[in-house]
Amino acid sequence: MQAAAEVPQSYNQERSYVPFRGLYDPCPPRGPRTYVVPPNQYITFQPPNLPQFTPAEALVYGTLWPALFSPYRPQRGGGAQ
Repeated sequence: MQAAAEVPQSYNQERSYVPFRGLYDPCPPRGPRTYVVPPNQYITFQPPNLPQFTPAEALVYGTLWPALFSPYRPQRGGGAQ
């Protein structure tokens, strides 16, 4: 089986923000928080002739269409805690 092709991302799916901290907030400050906006939020219908992965690549990426691919990056180390 060949190595899967690199999927170019046209925009950054990961967003970040800094939580509001009040002047008299007793909690320690938290750093920036991140979240992922999945690509299906921007594609409201299936356009005709959308490029497709090969069947083997589709199994690796979890989707048939490169436009709907969103990589998963675990935020913490593996294993149940």
